[in-house]
Amino acid sequence: MSNEPQRLTVVPARYPARTVGAIVALFILASVIDSVAFNPRWEWGVFAKWFFDPVILSGLGQTLLLTLFGTILSLIFGGLLALARLSSSWLLSTLAFGYIWLFRSLPLIVVLIILYNFSYLYDTLSLGIPFTALSWGHFQTINVLGQFPAAVIGLTLVQSAYSAEIIRGGFLGVDHGQFEAASALGLSSTRRTFRIILPQALRAIIPTTFNEIISLAKGTSMVYVLAMPELFYTIQMIYNRTQQVIPLLMVGAAWYLIITTVLSLLQHSVERWLARSVTREPQPSRWRQWRNRSAKPATEELSHVRSH
Repeated sequence: MSNEPQRLTVVPARYPARTVGAIVALFILASVIDSVAFNPRWEWGVFAKWFFDPVILSGLGQTLLLTLFGTILSLIFGGLLALARLSSSWLLSTLAFGYIWLFRSLPLIVVLIILYNFSYLYDTLSLGIPFTALSWGHFQTINVLGQFPAAVIGLTLVQSAYSAEIIRGGFLGVDHGQFEAASALGLSSTRRTFRIILPQALRAIIPTTFNEIISLAKGTSMVYVLAMPELFYTIQMIYNRTQQVIPLLMVGAAWYLIITTVLSLLQHSVERWLARSVTREPQPSRWRQWRNRSAKPATEELSHVRSH
């Protein structure tokens, strides 16, 4: 048998159907872009005029505030509801289940309208101990539940029900042996939950939670029923006056797209950071993965392969 080195050429696999599909998809995409960019009825000049208008930016600020407050409060309240659902107390578990069932059943717009008309049901709100005469203050309902408070409370009440189920599902996804091991170490329930179980559950909680946050950001458009000048209501008021419906709707669509894109990038960063607990190092970004693939030659030669 010859001992001369053999030169082997590695030929990459070819997928002609994939190439044809990519070409067809690019052709369709180019056709859509061309029809949108060069159709004068889209009125891109009007779009550019209103995109950074102070009125639009003011409505955008209200949308971002609603998203921020709704996210923080719903995660806090939803976490408490999830712990109540997982509690060994049948009373806490039943009450949490009833809350989740109720607010997952009610449309957000119904909750918002009820809250905005809450002063019709109750003239005043009291802060004190129920069923006793002890009270620290009485407040006119109409002064407490204005547009912004009613919107934040409504978004929080509905979103908390979904957040509770997401968090509960993340906790249930952790192997039960982790609970038993933490209990065997004598850890308190608080330390067991926040130091052992929660870090493992976060990998399952984070993707769905960010999906709900993105839905919440778009769901803030429902507060238009309160006549609150957030992004969508502001756009409605402008196009009702100017009759320039399509370009102004495109302004809103573009800003919502920017919001969801930022949230998606934040989700990707958080997931990479959490992946360190598994891989001991962050996952490479999509850009770095693409560069690594493109740096490899199309064909590689393996030389000095000897036969034995």
